[in-house]
Order: sequence, then structure tokens, then C-alpha cells
Amino acid sequence: MKHAFKIDGMEKSFQEFKLGPINLELEQGMVMGYIGPNGSGKTTTMHCMVGLVKPDLGEVEIFNRKNDSNKTNWKFDIGYVGDKHVFYENWSGMKNLEFLQQFYPNWDKQFESELIKRFEIPITKKAKELSSGNRVKLSLIGALAHRPKLLLLDEPTSGLDPVVRTELLDILFEVVESGERAIFYSTHILSDISRIADELTFINNGQIMLTTPKEDLTENWRRISFKLPEPKTTFINTQVIDVEGNNYKIISSNFNATLTELKNLRAENITESIMSIDEIAVQILKNNKT
Repeated sequence: MKHAFKIDGMEKSFQEFKLGPINLELEQGMVMGYIGPNGSGKTTTMHCMVGLVKPDLGEVEIFNRKNDSNKTNWKFDIGYVGDKHVFYENWSGMKNLEFLQQFYPNWDKQFESELIKRFEIPITKKAKELSSGNRVKLSLIGALAHRPKLLLLDEPTSGLDPVVRTELLDILFEVVESGERAIFYSTHILSDISRIADELTFINNGQIMLTTPKEDLTENWRRISFKLPEPKTTFINTQVIDVEGNNYKIISSNFNATLTELKNLRAENITESIMSIDEIAVQILKNNKT
């Protein structure tokens, strides 16, 4: 399987912030969710990948080609929707798309028309007259219509209502179902990520905390309550949430290991409950603040 992208030792420093070193890769046909609070480095990572920002150190490859600013062919493989949606404001949405089409030899007019219809966007309106949600939709059409192999989406569903978000996710499923394309997807709406992502990467303060298959999180993380015959303050791979006498409530990132430990401690009344991706993400980021 080809790498859709590979980031090796990438660093970028600003006056009050440093990103990296970032080592990250995504295989063709996969979707990676990029999760972190505002200011954690998600947008800077994507800006370095598409060539808007030049890294101080390290390399980025897109489908085995370096993202060399002096060459352009690698850019045809990328569809990018950033955190700002920039258009020629006095042009209609359609004229903006026609302008973009000039730069992409693989632009698919039929797919463009299908997206316009599915998103129900007033394509003849001037860009400056479009709502924030319709501006997001126009950006997404511009990113998708040339059938890129790699989609970089930075908060793509911001400003969209739940119905349109669902429609977008359906389209993204279609984009990757052939196995030839990949998506690198940053968002605060973790319910979206939990629906489409194969892998999750957590970033905070410019540092990657964890990269893991999504299923590993949902299989391994649990809320657990139990009673111990003797008091204990720490447990392996866990965070203690509440203690009342000999009754405990904890969160475990390795349920099977914690269960073995509790049985060795002769714990009683053990009950466990699964956790959502949202809840797990909060715990990972909260416990890895620097």
C-alpha cells in the first residue's frame, strides 16, 4: 500500500510556538482524524504540507513526491480546505469554480454539478453574499471537483448544520471507498471523526501525543467501578476519578490489564462501561498537557 503522505522530522518555530518534530504517515485508502485544541498545531501542520508555510526542518512527501515549492505536479494530488475560505468576493460561486478549474487538468465537471446539487448551494450568488455555511460548501466543491488523491480538511464542517454535515460525510465515504484516496481530517466535532476515521492522531502544544487505530481506543478504554478490601491510590494505566471509602471509580486505557490487576487485588462488584471517542479524546488531551 502506498503512503498518501509521509512527514519525517518536520519542525516549524514561531515567536511563541514550536511545532514538532512531527513524524506521521497515512496510507492510501485510509482516513486519519487529527485531534487537538485550538493552537495545538493542526493548521500549521497542514500549511506545511500544502506549501503555504515552509518547515524549518524535515521533509513532507505526497504520494512519494516531495512537496517541493519549485515543482507543482504533487499539488494536483491534494484537495485542501483550510480554516479560511478565500474567494473573489464579487464573482459568483460558479465563476470562482470556473477560475479554479483552469489549474486542474483532472477537473470533473459532472462531479462538480453533482456536488452543487447535493449541497443545494446558490451557485449564482456572489461569494460575498453567501452564508458562512455556503462558503464552506463552495470551498469543499473546489477541493473535491478535481478528484484529488489526498484530501486535507481543516475543520471542514464548521458552520454547517447537522443535515449538511451528514451529507458531507457521505460524500467523504464515497471519496475513499475505492481505496485509491486518503483523507487527513482535523475537526473539533469528534462525532464526525468517530464516524469516518480509521486512525486518530492527538496533538497538543505542537507535539504528537498518540497515533492509534480508532478501534483500539474503543476496545481498550473503559470506565470501571469496584470495591477493594484494602485502600490503594494508584493503578496501572488508569486515572482515579472518585473514591468513597473502599468504593472506586476509575478510567482505564487498558481494560484487560486493569481487570487483571483488580482481580489480583481481590476487588469486588466490578462493573465497566464503554466510552465514546469524545470522552476518550478529552482524557488523552487532558492528561498529556505540558
